[in-house]
Amino acid sequence: MRVNDISVETLAVPVADLVVAQPTMWARLQAWPRRRWIAAAASALAIVAVIGISTAMVPTPIFGRAVPTTWWAWPMLAITGILGGLLTATYVRDPAAPPRESRYGLAGGLLSYFAVGCPVCNKLALLALGYTGALQWFAPVQPFMGLIGIGLIGWALWQRLAGEVACPSTAS
Repeated sequence: MRVNDISVETLAVPVADLVVAQPTMWARLQAWPRRRWIAAAASALAIVAVIGISTAMVPTPIFGRAVPTTWWAWPMLAITGILGGLLTATYVRDPAAPPRESRYGLAGGLLSYFAVGCPVCNKLALLALGYTGALQWFAPVQPFMGLIGIGLIGWALWQRLAGEVACPSTAS
């Protein structure tokens, strides 16, 4: 048979044969082994403890806070801990899988850290804006920094989970 003799009907493939169902994000998380869930829980607790203690949200004799914790800082800390724990668990990988990197999670974690911290206890804000400037300019921006930070951590988690089912490229 020559190429010119092939009709369009013989080349047609049903669309149902071409569609490959991708697992949902929830299905990807459900497929995780136990060691990943343990890493996620331990990481989430560690993130909440490190941020909560160092920003004096959790009272300790080591750190003090000049401005009381805002109402929105607690849910922001919890969401940061959960997403950060899940993101950290994506680095517990199958030895056969190719390594992947993401810097969005680090940027998101830093933004969340600065968002829940005391505005006048932040040395960078205090040096740049002074005490009054930190309260007038930095404090109102903190919730937005936190939302952007959570968004970056969520984006990094999404990218890492999407990469778990992507086809690895092989060198020819």
